[in-house]
Amino acid sequence: MAQSQVQEQKQEQALRQTQNFSQQQLLQAHLVELPINQLMERINAEMDDNPALEAESPGDDITSGNEIYDDGPNDDTVSDDDFDTRNEREERQSALDDALSNIGRDDEDLPVYHGGINTQDEREDMVYGEAVSFYDQLKEQLGEMDIDDRQRQIMEYLIGSLDDDGLLRKSMDGIADELAIYQGLDVTADDIDRVLGIMQQYLDPPGIGARSLQECLLLQVKRRPDSRLKNLMLDVVERYFDEFTKKHWHRIRAALSLTEMQADVLMGELRKLNPKPGASMGETVGRNMQQITPDFIVDTHEDGSVTFSLNSGDVPELHVSQSFADTLREYQENKAGMSRQMKEALLYTKKKVEAAQGFIEAVKMRRRTLTLTMQAIIHWQHRFFEDGDEASLRPMILKDIAEKTGLDLSTISRVSNSKYAQTRWGTFPLRHFFSDSYVTESGEELSTRRIKAALRDIVDAEDRSRPLSDDALRDELNKRGYPIARRTVAKYREQLSIPIARLRRIH
Repeated sequence: MAQSQVQEQKQEQALRQTQNFSQQQLLQAHLVELPINQLMERINAEMDDNPALEAESPGDDITSGNEIYDDGPNDDTVSDDDFDTRNEREERQSALDDALSNIGRDDEDLPVYHGGINTQDEREDMVYGEAVSFYDQLKEQLGEMDIDDRQRQIMEYLIGSLDDDGLLRKSMDGIADELAIYQGLDVTADDIDRVLGIMQQYLDPPGIGARSLQECLLLQVKRRPDSRLKNLMLDVVERYFDEFTKKHWHRIRAALSLTEMQADVLMGELRKLNPKPGASMGETVGRNMQQITPDFIVDTHEDGSVTFSLNSGDVPELHVSQSFADTLREYQENKAGMSRQMKEALLYTKKKVEAAQGFIEAVKMRRRTLTLTMQAIIHWQHRFFEDGDEASLRPMILKDIAEKTGLDLSTISRVSNSKYAQTRWGTFPLRHFFSDSYVTESGEELSTRRIKAALRDIVDAEDRSRPLSDDALRDELNKRGYPIARRTVAKYREQLSIPIARLRRIH
């Protein structure tokens, strides 16, 4: 009997330790993901909730990472000059045409309609600002929906999982695993699929949350009022999507028994569909180029050495309240003869002190994780931090930094997704330093960043009265030692926000 009780106690203790460890891991993962401004908000919320956690205002003697960030006057603004209505319509049509032509090949890099915004200054100086993102807009809509807490939690995670274009490229099973690990939410793929259906049906703009280009277009058509035209559009996207992607309009016209005028109207309406609804939300709000607070301050010295410091901003030094620590010590030293009320006070005090200690450790772990990650990035991309030339960026993926630091791949992803680094050459999101490699037919590995830099140089130097087609751009890149396909040229051109040739022409 005694042995059985001992075993039960050991099992219960082991289970409790495992649960506590998991909660601490979740807290650390959450804090690592937060940029400096949101970290301060999280610390304030924790101090409001836990009286055992106290802070000292940072002073001048705190680490160099507490420098006040001042990037100087910001003259970098996005051009307000828009194309006229006709050119906007042509560019949207071109974007959709390009998206359709890439079906089955580069669906993960669908071209985007930019609404005529010239982003060259933004690309070159890379000063990133706080804008009302489409994620924020979707969350505002979520707050107005009449759904239960469980569905709300799932949908909020789905919104955070969308790509910049508003499409969802994660699997339902993968999201279920992530919800279980990071949110402690036990749901099935079917549960998530049902919530996704609600999101696709009610959130604006239509097409948000689609898992493919075809589904994206279908969602947009289904939101239209019932009409003969809507039914025809549904027929095309559902039943004749292959012909649609290949622009075989004569086959569609014959299959639907349409007159030439009816086919023209149908074609015109289909071309109004947006292949990237998330990007269009960014256009609606505009780009607010306010200053952001970088998480890292990187200094390049005259001798070529590179150092950095963490920007602690207004984040204070945290410690356990002395009064709570003294009270806990007093209770523990006088356990004998405790009243029930004193025991309850002991448990409360102990719980708050342990929570404060765990939070302080999580903040320290965040600092160590960010330091390791930035050290590895600087070591890998040292040449770029020396000369600021994008062509100097080596191919680098999340796995490279994970292996170099010994940190988990998901941890590196969290750090790089939300952090910025101030350098001599501008302020960059950490994602800017990551790029894939392009392997030529001969097996040579080229940095996609270097290829894009060469592509930008070619376009900048072209005769604007006779801009180069994608075929001509491919030939020029081949001459410079970058043997890539025309399709790859088109993809990189889109990623650089470079319009197609006819929209670059200046008469």
